[in-house]
Amino acid sequence: MGGRCRPTRKVFASAPAAHHNPRMEPITLTTDRLRLRTFVPEDADVVYAICQDPAIRRWSVVPDPYTRQDAEFFLNRLVPDGWRDDTEYAFAVEPLAGGPLLAAVSLSSRGMGVWEVGYWLAGEHRGSGYMTETVRAVAHWAFTGLGCTRLLWRAEIGNAGSRAVAERVGFVLEGAQRAGLTNKGTLRDAWTGALLPSDFGLPSPLPYLPVREA
Repeated sequence: MGGRCRPTRKVFASAPAAHHNPRMEPITLTTDRLRLRTFVPEDADVVYAICQDPAIRRWSVVPDPYTRQDAEFFLNRLVPDGWRDDTEYAFAVEPLAGGPLLAAVSLSSRGMGVWEVGYWLAGEHRGSGYMTETVRAVAHWAFTGLGCTRLLWRAEIGNAGSRAVAERVGFVLEGAQRAGLTNKGTLRDAWTGALLPSDFGLPSPLPYLPVREA
């Protein structure tokens, strides 16, 4: 499967859902077409250029307008702090065969074994299946490397591109939330969905007892 990830450094086995993982060193994941690596300061020019895309500024939580200083703050502070504190793991996505950075994806801790995925993709690469492949890869790693029991996806209502990716990956849409997310200092209504380890045919760190229909 194109989205199945192959870590190129050792990752931790599934951890108990109620506990933090040991400090995670940045790793690299690969799929059939893509390399997911940690961001580095030298990515500033590309990140800045991609985030000029009006769609990324509209639908994602990046600042608007997006400046070169925003890119540097993201790369020099937010990314390393997230890995160091084990609160957010951000990956730069680039072609495995070589080429410039084309996307970003992150996993943010929501506590108790729950993580949330977020992503953006450069406009010229949309429609290629890259984002679906990327999200599938990080979801697999979340379940096998982070002890994730439930992976969340949220997007502002109307963000059809993000929703299409989530559905192709296999997220089960669970409805809409009023004021479900904050973007640009404003509460927005949001679609929500979730992916469980069992959706990928993987065991969960904790047993799951779903409600049985009468």
